[in-house]
Amino acid sequence: MDADRNFADSALAEVAQCMAEPARARMLCCLMDGHARTATELAAVGEVSASTASAHLARLQAKGLLDCQSQGRHRYYRLAGGEVGAALEAMLVLAGRSAPRFEPSTPVGLREARRCYDHMAGRWAVRLHDHALRQGWLQPDLSQARAYALSARGAAALGALGLDVAAAGARRRRLACACMDWSERRPHLGGALGAAWLQLLLERRWVEDELDSRALRLTRRGQAGLEQLLG
Repeated sequence: MDADRNFADSALAEVAQCMAEPARARMLCCLMDGHARTATELAAVGEVSASTASAHLARLQAKGLLDCQSQGRHRYYRLAGGEVGAALEAMLVLAGRSAPRFEPSTPVGLREARRCYDHMAGRWAVRLHDHALRQGWLQPDLSQARAYALSARGAAALGALGLDVAAAGARRRRLACACMDWSERRPHLGGALGAAWLQLLLERRWVEDELDSRALRLTRRGQAGLEQLLG
């Protein structure tokens, strides 16, 4: 019992020491809003060079405080889980401070809805992703990182909306996955289902392509339909 207690004490001291360095503390507090950020952005937040930020981020990952997701040429960092955020929140209460808010700098049109390869990104896409998880339409696929499995409830719900679930499942690619949204810094829905969802919205004229832009314009019908669907 004493040995276990001593181990826990030492582990606590190591985590606290890792969090106590000012640059790392600023990085952690910056991520408390649930939005992921790149190493470049976190270097600016920590007021350190890129190489120093890389060392800090590696240490935070090693202590289980951060998760890293590679997407294209970018690496996005976020808190490793709700328990990390809860611990930071408690420390901020003790320190008498509050966490800063995330303020996106992306142009409004692109932030609302846009194409991300063949699926939809932006605020509306993130809302759809979150709604699908809350409703149990999607469930984490533990065999693949960031992948989702479609539940029977999800297949029925999407089918009722007019999405061809069978055709999406027949495509030679992942059915559904979490794709980090660079404006919201939270996941939207990628994979075959994400592509099929965007195609359905286009066919229904809920969204329309903007000329010479990746932006998608939400039509009046589309906004009403999505608001009703997503609550």
